[in-house]
Amino acid sequence: MAKIVVTDGMSNDAVNLLKKNGHEVTLQSFSKDELLNGCLSKFDAIIVRSATKLTKEVIESTGSKLKVIGRAGVGVDNIDLDAASNAKITVVNAPLASTQSVVELTIAHLLSSIRHLSKSDRGLRLGKWEKKAMVGTELSGKSLGLIGFGRIAQGVGMVAQAMGMEVHTYDPYLPPKVAKNQSTRLHKDVDTLFKSCTHISVHCNLTDETHHLVNYERMKLMPGKSRLGLKCGNHIVNCARGGIVDEEGLFQALEEGIISSAALDVFEQEPVDSENKLLSHPDFHGTPHIGAATIEAQSRVGLDIAKNVMDSLAGKTVKAIVNSHLMK
Repeated sequence: MAKIVVTDGMSNDAVNLLKKNGHEVTLQSFSKDELLNGCLSKFDAIIVRSATKLTKEVIESTGSKLKVIGRAGVGVDNIDLDAASNAKITVVNAPLASTQSVVELTIAHLLSSIRHLSKSDRGLRLGKWEKKAMVGTELSGKSLGLIGFGRIAQGVGMVAQAMGMEVHTYDPYLPPKVAKNQSTRLHKDVDTLFKSCTHISVHCNLTDETHHLVNYERMKLMPGKSRLGLKCGNHIVNCARGGIVDEEGLFQALEEGIISSAALDVFEQEPVDSENKLLSHPDFHGTPHIGAATIEAQSRVGLDIAKNVMDSLAGKTVKAIVNSHLMK
C-alpha cells in the first residue's frame, strides 16, 4: 500500500481505482509555504494538475519517501524535471486522455474566429443587429499552419483537411514520413510556415526555444489571402501553452490589422489579468485554459494517471515516463 496525495482534484472513478488497489488516498491542496516546508515528505506519490508548482525547492523538501509524481494531463512545465530526476523521483503524465477535447476546442476557436461568433454574441447582448458587419470567411480553401505536429496537431489536421483546408506544419523533431503520411507539407523553418499560411494554430511545448515563437515580426509574414487569391485575413489560435504567443506583439498586430482574429485558451499569466489589453480588443476572444475540460477527458485523464502512478510504484514498465532520459 502506498500513500498518494492528490492536490488539484481528480475524478471519483480514478480515486476509487487507487483505493480499490489498496492505496491510501489524500485529497488536499497545499499552500506554497506548506510545500516548501516539506508537507509532501510523508507521501509515496503525488498527483497534480497545473495548479501545484513542484519547483526544485519543493522537490528537495520532500526527503527520500516520494517516489512518483503524476501529472494528470500532458504539460509538465509546473514540475522541475531535473530536480525530480536528481531525487530519483519518476515523473509520469497522461498524454492521450485530452487529445480529442483539445482538437475539438481548436477547431471551435478557428470557426468562432472566421465567423465572428463571439463578436456577434457581444453585439446582440448590447442590442445591436450587425448582420452586414459580420460577413466571415470559410475554412475551406485556406492554408492552416500547425506549429508542432504531435497527436493533437495531427487530429486538428485531419479535421481541417476534411473541411477543405491545406495543412502545413513546422516541427524540427518530426520524421518527414509522418507529415507525408498525413498529406501535410512539412516546412524546414518556421518563417516559411508563416509566409504560406493564413491560419496558424500552436501545438508545441513551451521551452526556451519556443518562447514567443509566434511574434509580431512573424505575424507580418502571413499572406492574408488564400492560395486562390481570396482575401481572408490572418488568424492565430493557441490551445497549447501560454508564452509561445507574444501577447504584446499579438495585440499590436490586431491593432494594425495584420491579424484579423486571435483566440487563446492559454496565457502568459494565468489566471489572466483583467487589465490584459487583448481582453478589450474586439477581434480577440479567449477561454480560461479549458482545452481538457470535458467530462470525457477528465474521466480518461484521471484513470490514465492513476494507472500510470500505480504501475510506476510497482516497478512496472510505463510508457508515459516524462523524465526517463534524465534519471541517473
